[in-house]
Amino acid sequence: MTQTLALAADHGGFELKRELLSWLQGKGYTVQDLGAHDLDPDDDFPDFSYAVAQRVASGQAWRGVIVCGSGVGACVTANKVPGVRASVCHDIYSARQGVEHDDMNILCLGARIIDPKLARELLSAFLKAEFLKKERYQRRLTKLLSIENSFINLDTTTIPPNQ
Repeated sequence: MTQTLALAADHGGFELKRELLSWLQGKGYTVQDLGAHDLDPDDDFPDFSYAVAQRVASGQAWRGVIVCGSGVGACVTANKVPGVRASVCHDIYSARQGVEHDDMNILCLGARIIDPKLARELLSAFLKAEFLKKERYQRRLTKLLSIENSFINLDTTTIPPNQ
């Protein structure tokens, strides 16, 4: 397989990430393991999420997988990076459909929500799925990218900080 995956987890997803890394490599995927490499209960999910998002957005990885406690923080962080379409998925339909309809390129998993068996099933669905280039899905993706692009060159000095 020529598809390279970026994979990372914070302390909340550390053990599940280790299991998934081994499983993915056994399936023939090239995996960029972006950490955590040691269990550190004080590490922060944005560091690992951002690393995966950068790899995917830059094209250095085909797709990405981020594991944290719930998957939510990883997803929120990853979606801050232009070019990333990340989602938390804890059911097989969403893991597949997110790619087919929305061109999702990062799967976020909650290690405190799902077990390793379901995580492997979700990953399998995510990795096997392909974006369906039907007119309606392409139209929606184009609108989504237009929204994203409208913020890329935004002058943030005119936006008041959160109170």
